Amino acid sequence: MVGDPIANMIIMIKNASLAGKETVVFPYSKIKQAILECLKKEGYIKQFSKKVKKDHPVLEVELLYADKQPKISEAERISKQSKRVYFRVKDIHAIRSGSGLLVLSTPKGILSGKDARREQVGGEALFKLW
Repeated sequence: MVGDPIANMIIMIKNASLAGKETVVFPYSKIKQAILECLKKEGYIKQFSKKVKKDHPVLEVELLYADKQPKISEAERISKQSKRVYFRVKDIHAIRSGSGLLVLSTPKGILSGKDARREQVGGEALFKLW
């Protein structure tokens, strides 16, 4: 069985946040980097950088906390390898009354739900977090 690298990444970020860690590291991929850019833009992580450890590229993420509370406390994968989930523009709604984030893979790249609505594009719903 092949694992789901995106699900692994968001779960690692969530668990590291809940454990109070400063940073979390996982293997590099272009899609993960694009997702992290979206999370940074939306204010869910402090920053991230691409590094090389043991001859392999990795992404190191600095986690963000507000009043010692993790910015990411829950994450849910929507589209899985076994079942892809696509949203049209009119199907994209606020997550948890606007306090959460929906991340989509669209023809215009990885976008948050807000940006996808603004750009008038739908796409594959990757995950939501809050």
